[in-house]
Amino acid sequence: MNKTRLFKKSLLAVTISLATQQAMAAGFQLNAQSATGLGRAFAGDAVIADNAAVMSRNPAAMALFDKMELSLGFEAIMTDISVKNGTYQSLPGTPFAQSRDANYDDAGGTSIAPNIHLIVPVNEQFAWGVNAYSNFGTRTDFGSNYAGGEFGGETEILSVNFGVSGSYRIDSQWSIGAGLDLIYGQGTLKRSFRNDIYTGPVVDQTTGMLNALNGRSIVDIDKADGFGVGFNIGTVYELDENNRFGLSYRYSPTITAKDGDKEIKLPLPDMAEFSGYHRIENTAFAVHYSVQYIGWSAFDTLEFKNQNIDEKDYQWKDGWHYSIGGTYFLNRDWTLRAGYMYDTSAQDKITSISVPDSDRQWLSAGFTYQIDDKSNFDFGFTYLMGKDVKVDETINNPTTGQTISTISATTKADAILVGLQYSRSF
Repeated sequence: MNKTRLFKKSLLAVTISLATQQAMAAGFQLNAQSATGLGRAFAGDAVIADNAAVMSRNPAAMALFDKMELSLGFEAIMTDISVKNGTYQSLPGTPFAQSRDANYDDAGGTSIAPNIHLIVPVNEQFAWGVNAYSNFGTRTDFGSNYAGGEFGGETEILSVNFGVSGSYRIDSQWSIGAGLDLIYGQGTLKRSFRNDIYTGPVVDQTTGMLNALNGRSIVDIDKADGFGVGFNIGTVYELDENNRFGLSYRYSPTITAKDGDKEIKLPLPDMAEFSGYHRIENTAFAVHYSVQYIGWSAFDTLEFKNQNIDEKDYQWKDGWHYSIGGTYFLNRDWTLRAGYMYDTSAQDKITSISVPDSDRQWLSAGFTYQIDDKSNFDFGFTYLMGKDVKVDETINNPTTGQTISTISATTKADAILVGLQYSRSF
């Protein structure tokens, strides 16, 4: 009986570690600050400053406004996550080994990410602003009948960034800015063995213990949440009225998320971005671009408290976004835009079923309709294309080293993103 309890305790520890690691894949970064940015693949977003949402990418850009500006909207993220060529094996290498189909057509879902931004110029030099939006979020759900429930299950991560920022214009060309971020994070993580997997006859103690795992919930974290404090700084250089550059850096904190007495420390990545904007003289065209660095290598370990594991090592690499876009000022009422982004994966040697990640391409388009001299409406659309990724995962009994289950498959994650936004100056 003591050996049985030890086995279950050890299995729970290793599975929580594995499952949580999967939940923290690079796929949970969002670019959901504005519909305007979405329509150009966020190319140039740290310096264009066509509405108040720019403060979320670079606080120094608030110095480019001479009137109070308000922007509010939302982004809908519709993910299409598929698992193909999938094979799940229970008790491989034993007389009770079984293989099952592990394909899945739709593990994605739809998420809504709202945003609001307000910039208030005080005088010709100073401005301040407040905003609320999300930098991180994801959701996958494989349902209760999926063969590899201990690998898939349900994963949901969301965050809300509450920010306050200020800017200062040094002279006609240079501006600087800084801000504080209060970040609220919440996560749900559920993993369990399917009810009919381990049904072989009890012929020895080890197999008997494995049979007891039928339908067993191995991790059930429901809405663990917590807060962290970060900051951001930036600068803008205006070469002239048609050409400017922006540079910003964002420090992201470690969120300590709690579910009762369970505690998990989740480090978020720092980000840096360089953007340029160039209105082509005597034309109705502008080009703009951005390079963004995302410090996913901060995830060297995941720390636990009041669980059966202290920490888990895993390997991620820093990510990059490269985007380029164009804007066409059609007439007084309509502005058209488009953009392309190449987004590199953070996963390296470790891949997962639950939150697939890969290098991605963004194809974006959008428009602004000027309602009157003080208000406008924005629409943005992006089709995000991921690559096929080979996944192999294993769960072992940490006490005996015996392999309990394995899964191998090819995953692919695509998405459609739609944004709507209303902006007004006062």
